[in-house]
Amino acid sequence: MPLAYVYDRFGGAEVEHFADHPQPAPGPGQLLIAVRAAGVNPVDWKRRSGRRPAGAPVVELPAVMGGEAAGEVVALGPGTTGFAVGDAVLGGPLTGGYAQYTLLPARAAVHKPPEVSWTDAAALPIAAATGYGAVRQLGLPAGATLLVTGVAGGVGVAAAQVAVGCRLTVVGSAAPAKRGFVQALGVRFVTSGPGLSARIRAVAPQGVDGVLDLVGGEVLEEVATLVTDRTKLVSGADREAVAALGGAPVGPVRDPAILGAVVELVRIGALDPKVTRVVPFEQAALAVRAVEGGHSRGKTVLEMPPLEAEPRA
Repeated sequence: MPLAYVYDRFGGAEVEHFADHPQPAPGPGQLLIAVRAAGVNPVDWKRRSGRRPAGAPVVELPAVMGGEAAGEVVALGPGTTGFAVGDAVLGGPLTGGYAQYTLLPARAAVHKPPEVSWTDAAALPIAAATGYGAVRQLGLPAGATLLVTGVAGGVGVAAAQVAVGCRLTVVGSAAPAKRGFVQALGVRFVTSGPGLSARIRAVAPQGVDGVLDLVGGEVLEEVATLVTDRTKLVSGADREAVAALGGAPVGPVRDPAILGAVVELVRIGALDPKVTRVVPFEQAALAVRAVEGGHSRGKTVLEMPPLEAEPRA
């Protein structure tokens, strides 16, 4: 029987495990895909721990981890159009991405071009789409300065590249060890930690015109003081706090137009999702720990084995 990486109660790493997972049946408007790669994101372990942002749906247990998947269509639900069996697709799964089979809503899925690898495709539905959507949401004009906190993660590297492509000056904060990685994106690097705002002012003496926060908490509160127009303050990490500060959370990105635009940027070489760690499915725990530890650069992706070679639990 196909396997999935699941949790059946909320908690820490100890609640994660492999389990037999029957192949789901696609309903109306749904695609059943054989997963080839699945993106790993901080939201995966946050949901496993029981965190649920205001307005988010209740997680039904047991739950399969993972909110990004790329794979081949093996069946269509009733009335589903625009796709065919055998198509290469990507999107946000309805039944979790860390599985050999999952369901995608056809309305939010897009085709994967041959030029885009499976592992790159799996990094796009949440991380890259969020980065792209955030830059569009801020709507800064060419020549403006954008600050991105936590710039070295999957969302940050996409946002930075999109912003540079829009001729924005990008200042990004990250841990000292990530300086070279961040600067290679065309970003003015600033070390994270106490005294962050002073270091930002030193590299951007004219100030910043917009802020994309990907850290939250005290960092968000500190950098909010750097932007006078709070409509140019958005956060992908702390919805409640950014609203209290007069800004806004990053808007919904489960939009095929956004995902399609991101895929096209990757196809033409204008965006690199920076998949820096590809982990075999049987080592899913290691992939989650790498992201949960907060020290990764770029994006971590799970690569699925051939369906006839199931991983050992």
